[in-house]
Amino acid sequence: MSLLEVLARGAGAIAAYAAVGVVLLIVGFYVIDMATPGKLSAVIRTERNPNATLLATSALAAVGLIVAASIWSSGGRLLEGLAGTVVFGLVGIVVQTVAMLVFDKLVGISVRDLVKEEELQPGARLLAVTHLAIGLITAVAVI
Repeated sequence: MSLLEVLARGAGAIAAYAAVGVVLLIVGFYVIDMATPGKLSAVIRTERNPNATLLATSALAAVGLIVAASIWSSGGRLLEGLAGTVVFGLVGIVVQTVAMLVFDKLVGISVRDLVKEEELQPGARLLAVTHLAIGLITAVAVI
């Protein structure tokens, strides 16, 4: 295989993983959007709500960890790696959402209440770290 073929194949793999990663980030954002009151992008953009922003960014960072671990664990097998990335990414998104709902019911930290607050709240920090921890746990499980 020539250098040009190797580079073209590698660039194609990067583009494919990037496309899957972007789709998973978008799906993750909209799942978090469904769990919060109002339209999340508007709450972040126009209301500049720090709690909504922290929850959304931590959820997306967690999805990014899962995507990166899936790519790393693929061992150069592109189709298996892409399929694994999709499945593991979706599992991570579902687990994060369930964790938010569990925290709401068991711990009493309501995402709906948090995004109504204008100042950064301790509960948003706790949920953000929970998102990242779930992402890390899922990522390590993938590896």
